[in-house]
Amino acid sequence: MFFVDLRRLILLLATASSLLTMGYTLYGAYWAERTLLMDQALEKNRAYALKLASSTDAFIANLQQQLRYSANLLSGPAPKTEQQLNAEVNRLHEQNNSFNSVLILDTKGQVLANAPYNLGLLGTVLHGEGTRHALNSKIPLVSSPYMSATGRLLIFLSYPILDVDGNYQGLVGGSIYLHEPNSLNALLGEHFHRDGSYIYVVDKNKRLLYHQDTSRIGEIISDNPAIDAVNQGRIDALALENSQGTDMLTGFAPSKDVQWGLVVQSPTDTVLKELSGLLGKVLRNSIPFFVAVQILIWMLAMLIAKPLRQLARQAPHLDTDLAGSRISQVHAWYFESRQIKLAMLLGLKRVNRKMGVMDIERNTDPLTSLTNRRGMNAMLQQWRDTDTPFSVLAVDIDHFKRVNDTYGHDVGDLVLCFLANTMRACTRDTDLVCRVGGEEFSIFLPEQDIDQAVQLAERLRILISKTNSPTGSPITISIGVANWPIHAREHSTVLKLADEALYTAKRNGRNRVEISSQNDQVREMPPPL
Repeated sequence: MFFVDLRRLILLLATASSLLTMGYTLYGAYWAERTLLMDQALEKNRAYALKLASSTDAFIANLQQQLRYSANLLSGPAPKTEQQLNAEVNRLHEQNNSFNSVLILDTKGQVLANAPYNLGLLGTVLHGEGTRHALNSKIPLVSSPYMSATGRLLIFLSYPILDVDGNYQGLVGGSIYLHEPNSLNALLGEHFHRDGSYIYVVDKNKRLLYHQDTSRIGEIISDNPAIDAVNQGRIDALALENSQGTDMLTGFAPSKDVQWGLVVQSPTDTVLKELSGLLGKVLRNSIPFFVAVQILIWMLAMLIAKPLRQLARQAPHLDTDLAGSRISQVHAWYFESRQIKLAMLLGLKRVNRKMGVMDIERNTDPLTSLTNRRGMNAMLQQWRDTDTPFSVLAVDIDHFKRVNDTYGHDVGDLVLCFLANTMRACTRDTDLVCRVGGEEFSIFLPEQDIDQAVQLAERLRILISKTNSPTGSPITISIGVANWPIHAREHSTVLKLADEALYTAKRNGRNRVEISSQNDQVREMPPPL
């Protein structure tokens, strides 16, 4: 669950009223400016669509003029040679990248020359929609977009070739592939901007002739009010949603000569980005005083919330040693914070007292008062963190089951306590003596090498074997010795090696000390001199 701190709560309450007032004022300004910006964008797109429609008509007229010039060159009393025909189609094709292909046809539609040469149409008779219509009409013509035999969507521009008597000799024509680069695409693509504005062109059948996404060229667009309006010859602008669900500000105008519709669109979101700048100007003029007041409120909120914030930060760390001193250092300068501070200090003292008792009980074996396995693991973790080397003695009472069976478990418990007290007496204050289970014990000797550990193990073994236990006679113990980091890199492995050495001592007759070898094998310690 999320909780708001006192400082933020004060700031929230102090600023809410002023922000609501300012927000209401800006809301009215926003909608007024929004309407103005959208109207301007719509008019800009409408004007550009009209200009682009005019440019498209002029471009097509220019291409027709080029074809007429070529047709006049090819007219004459004498037929043109194949070399002359090829030279002319190459000139038309290469001079300004207007046509993707250029053809010269006779009256039957047979190809007399073509460019580029790799079209492979020379000598063939064309039956395409555009070429047949041009041959039949025998007039300058711009075809409707159609699909060629090669699968290309194109338009075909043509001009008739006449002899000196005015007899029809064929035509010269150029194809514009709507999917491929050419001057028409370059003209229409000039309006593409990084802000997401773009244009598209449709014919009278609502088929896309140009789009920035070339994969959509040839697609039939339905349910678009802009296309419906431009096909009716209207020049206008409106806001609509495009086929991708994006709000657009759209202007449109028809191209009269070729009967195309040109549509210019800008994303509404992009247009309204300008509104942020306008609102910024309003804010810069109205918020200096507001900011000054907010700074004052922030300073007061910091001053009021600081003591409680400092106390709250210490709450998750009450179990650390420094919690009491840190709480005491908090300057509680008003009544409520002072009372909370005193309550925390009092509660911390009580908790620490109880936790100290619980910690001792949790880490201590109740029978022998030695450190238990939990306490042993905690100490080993500290040594691991500080890379403290140590030797470990794994100690086990020989034939302890026989003691319990012979003298009873009460005497067995006394024997365990006897061994625990003896081990404590033989070790230093810095050593760690643990009962790890049943009659098994471990002695950890920090900063002690293997030789010192073996000497202690022998001394302890001899002392136990010569001292009467609670059974009325001595007992014996077996001991396994290992060292970290000599015998292994991992603490757990060292403990395992010590246990293995202990089991070797058991197998070799008990009442002995065995030391682990460095290759994780155990070897018998030679008897003391």
